[in-house]
Amino acid sequence: MRNRILALLVLAPLAPAGAQGVQPIPDTVVTATRVPTPAERIPAATTVIDRRDIEERGYVTLADALAAVPGFRMVQLGGQGQQASGFLRGTNSRHVLVLRDGVPVNDPAEPNGAFNFGNELLGDVERIEVVRGPVSAIYGTAAIGGVVNLITRRAPRDRAFAPYGEIAGGTQRTLRGYAGAAGTIGAFDYGITGQSLSTEGFNATAPRIWSNRGERDGLRAAAITARIGLTLGETTPDAVLGATRIEGLLRWRENTFGLDNIPRDDPNYTGQDRNWFGYLRTRSELAGGAWTTGLTLSAANDRRRYVNLPDRDSLATADDLYVGERRAIAWDNILRVPGGGILTDASITFGGGWERERAESAAGSPFFRTTTDARQTSGYGYLGVQARFAERLDITAAFRFDNAGEYGTEPTWRLGAVLALPEISSRIRAAGGTAFKAPSLYQRFGRIGTFFRGNPDLEPERSESWEVGFETDLGRYATVSALYFDSRIRDLINFDPTFSTLVNVDRARIRGGEFELTIRPADWLSVTGAWTVTEARDSTTDTPLPRRPRNVASLNARLAPEVGWFGLPRSRLVIAPELVYVGASPEGAFARYRDNGQSIPVAGKNPDGWLFHLTASLPVTANLTSFIEVRNIGNTRYEPANAFVVPGRSAILGLRGVF
Repeated sequence: MRNRILALLVLAPLAPAGAQGVQPIPDTVVTATRVPTPAERIPAATTVIDRRDIEERGYVTLADALAAVPGFRMVQLGGQGQQASGFLRGTNSRHVLVLRDGVPVNDPAEPNGAFNFGNELLGDVERIEVVRGPVSAIYGTAAIGGVVNLITRRAPRDRAFAPYGEIAGGTQRTLRGYAGAAGTIGAFDYGITGQSLSTEGFNATAPRIWSNRGERDGLRAAAITARIGLTLGETTPDAVLGATRIEGLLRWRENTFGLDNIPRDDPNYTGQDRNWFGYLRTRSELAGGAWTTGLTLSAANDRRRYVNLPDRDSLATADDLYVGERRAIAWDNILRVPGGGILTDASITFGGGWERERAESAAGSPFFRTTTDARQTSGYGYLGVQARFAERLDITAAFRFDNAGEYGTEPTWRLGAVLALPEISSRIRAAGGTAFKAPSLYQRFGRIGTFFRGNPDLEPERSESWEVGFETDLGRYATVSALYFDSRIRDLINFDPTFSTLVNVDRARIRGGEFELTIRPADWLSVTGAWTVTEARDSTTDTPLPRRPRNVASLNARLAPEVGWFGLPRSRLVIAPELVYVGASPEGAFARYRDNGQSIPVAGKNPDGWLFHLTASLPVTANLTSFIEVRNIGNTRYEPANAFVVPGRSAILGLRGVF
């Protein structure tokens, strides 16, 4: 994993990799201003996990890949496929927006609008980009803590048929794999990936709980992703209409998994999570490439069902169903402005869109039934500018206006700057802005029996944040960086004193630092250490926010020496260890359990813990690579959330090929 100052690839019509005549410029990224810009000139703290990182580090799910990202705290209530919440820079899990190729994919039927990071397999993902900090001025609602974007595999431009695949198996009766192919035939390109995972899993209940029976919670997961594209024409300096790109994607995913009803193992408690997602987008270059305009139509459907049958421990039954839908249209533009004098690389971005969400749910017992049946629509417009002055100072600015008839209007802004100091091989970055999280459909219209009603008059949760940091290159052998961030969040949604509805009542203050050191003593060795310090407190009660530890650290290395054993040609053996440390974390009242399974009505702490993973890869042929993955080598079973433990030790052997 390489932590850089990058920014998120936003809407793919603005930069569709694999298109002819509309390729991103090498060594640049599409920034939070939506303009391809060199990485060192972007004022946003971002981690990029590319395809090589995913394979060499043995990342299978999105939760695996994000666990070591600076500022990211992953809390998974069980093993693969089970609920995994992401807390980014100390904000709530509902304050992280997740995108697929630039399109929001958070489930509208989730009661708080949070994303389950334990669901997504990575066989069809080219790279993952994590933008930290408030970016609602670019992405809209939920981007208080940041944004995660999953970018789909792209077709090679120089091959008509390029197959790839992986097959692996190991402990816990685990069998996984993916297979796919991509290519370009004239103006047409395509890609398709199928993937699956089956595992017996681990028992998620903490061993200290007396009612623990050791019942494992398995997972069966499958997904199919298909993408096609067509590029027409080409862009020339005097062309009114240049290259036009048309692209479509359709993805299906379904997971079936076991659950535990903490504090008691429950062998009859299962869940199923199904998702359909797709988009159709166009991108055209006008006026010799000076103006790029694109349109995206997208749709998503989520269906989650949880069933609990009677057993010897309990005669209670449950059949909970959540259905969420999202439909959206987005129009995005980049206008490149001619420079002059000290002003260069000037661009203006602008656009707007419309979105419709629907949520239907019914969960819980007949006497404590939680239901939602609601819809809402919203629209937005945005404007951004970017320019460089005197080949040293990069300035970015963005403003967005969201309008929803149901909960009102919300303006957000963001400013950022990067000052290059080549005399000392350093860069200073600073940014600030506002962000918001719109109330979910459950929060506005949900019901519990006859005693609770959602509040349709809720306002969005709002934040004001700023950050400042530096990055210095110590020759070509090392890079060191440090950053301080500060956020104030108001109008947080919580229960009123009678627990009969929800109100905007809470406030939070979050501040901390992100520190990173990368050393490269040789071309075959690199080591990156990251440490995040976070102080997140409820401003009203002056108490720490739950599940947000003060200290989280990670250490990643990549060792790639050349080896030549048993007379075989010399090749690169890649060894990739990863160590993640999580400090003691607060736990909220009634979310903690004693060893006898009774809940504790006061707040407390979960002890600290660590995980050590190791992956090794060795090419067998020019196209085939063997690998071994050992996760949680120390077999630690610490509790990221009270009474839930991390999965134990596992080992996987496999083969991976790109042909």
